Amino acid sequence: MSTANLIQSIVSNPLSITDVLVPLQFSGGFLQWAIVFIILAIVATVVGASGVAGISMTVAKWFIILFVVLAVISLVL
Repeated sequence: MSTANLIQSIVSNPLSITDVLVPLQFSGGFLQWAIVFIILAIVATVVGASGVAGISMTVAKWFIILFVVLAVISLVL
């Protein structure tokens, strides 16, 4: 939807603004990716690829931190 169409839609029908603006919604995508990277790190450790395991654990750690921060923000708001 172009900007002109968006503005025209809001001006012609102000009640439709809720159809256009979607509130911020939190999903567990970060947690799912964190689990994938933790499993990848475990498999890499078993295989002996310590570099891949370390990087995977670092990525998983950051995804878990992002998940917790976004969960707290969504609960507060």
